Amino acid sequence: CCGSSSAEKSTLKMNFRVIVPGRLKEKYLRDACAEYEKRLSAFGKTEICTFEPYKLPDSPSEKEIENALEIESGAIEKYLKGYVVTLCIEGKKISSEKLAEKIKSCGIEGNSTISFVIGSSYGLSEKVKKASDFQMSMSEMTFPHQLARVMLLEQIYRANMILSGRKY
Repeated sequence: CCGSSSAEKSTLKMNFRVIVPGRLKEKYLRDACAEYEKRLSAFGKTEICTFEPYKLPDSPSEKEIENALEIESGAIEKYLKGYVVTLCIEGKKISSEKLAEKIKSCGIEGNSTISFVIGSSYGLSEKVKKASDFQMSMSEMTFPHQLARVMLLEQIYRANMILSGRKY
């Protein structure tokens, strides 16, 4: 759309901030994330920011869930920077190509940092969703946040490969 050459495409360095609950316990998930973080280093800086998910009882009430999400929102907000994308079920489903276009337009508009936010088991508070510039859904299906982290990193990498004109 902008008539940029491949040389211009490769010079657009972005910062990707992925805000996620907790640490990954499973080695295979840590390895997958590490691989995509390594691959993404060619396109800019990728930072994983973790917040501690609030501990809830086995069958929490709506009020307990709301309270937990509010507490988590305080931890999330300190990491928000640049263009903010929240991942939530009610968000817009977009293709890998559309994600690439969104990343490109952020860079062109001067947003060199994109913060992607994945919520804990009960999602994200309305406060965090309202603070976002874009609400995105990976699918109508629900995924564990640990797997969503790997999937998101893969999609950010894929989008950058699309933007650079390289095969993936």
